[in-house]
Amino acid sequence: MGEEIFKGKNIMEKERKKISNGVKPKILLGLTTTYKSDWRGKVKEIDKLGLKEIALFPTCLEIKEREELYKLLEKTGLKEIPVVHVRHDFKKWEFAYLTKRFKTKFFNTHFNKVNRDFLARSKGYLKKIYLENHINFSNESLHLLDIFAGFCLDVSHWHDYSQMQKLESYKKFPTVLKKYKVGFGHISAMRTKPFFEIENGEKRKYYNNHWLHDLSELDYVKKYVKYFPPICAIELENPLREQLEAKKYLEKIINR
Repeated sequence: MGEEIFKGKNIMEKERKKISNGVKPKILLGLTTTYKSDWRGKVKEIDKLGLKEIALFPTCLEIKEREELYKLLEKTGLKEIPVVHVRHDFKKWEFAYLTKRFKTKFFNTHFNKVNRDFLARSKGYLKKIYLENHINFSNESLHLLDIFAGFCLDVSHWHDYSQMQKLESYKKFPTVLKKYKVGFGHISAMRTKPFFEIENGEKRKYYNNHWLHDLSELDYVKKYVKYFPPICAIELENPLREQLEAKKYLEKIINR
């Protein structure tokens, strides 16, 4: 693999300097839609908590439910959704709608969701879409970063697969990060003991989790503060009121 894959602009050092100069990353609450997440309940929380911006994760909703979600969000006092985790079947109009209605600047998807159909539907928005490091991340897929905007840095995936499971593909990950733009990030909980889930008929082991039981499950992020991009979204199934406590906890870690 040659250096031709490393064409992305290296802004990591600039972002690290921002942090060291007192400009801290913004932490956003996340409206998740995973199967244990009450996304309609989270929408109701937006005005109760007086929120004006959130991160959005409509990744487990079919198009009809996404349309319902958008209509419900329009009825709230929400002003901006800076970051959105797109689903593999996202329509082109959704990119345009979210950009115009909620001023979305950053989208992300997983490396393995990129195919010809996705490229066709997201045409015109490729440089606003960031690819998230996940278990399927590998050096052989880095060439895709030249097509898209750069990395969406999920620090929980990084910690899980590099520190807990010690996957080969993550050994040189810090070096890879220096070569590409990192637009924004995700933060989830970290377990001390593994759990298993069946995905596509395959049993997979995880330590990172989308449900936070205790704030100490966020302590692992201390190791990655220097890598934090300007915006980090909390990716948890917990109600937004509980995520507020996680946000405060993370801000204390960042501000140390």
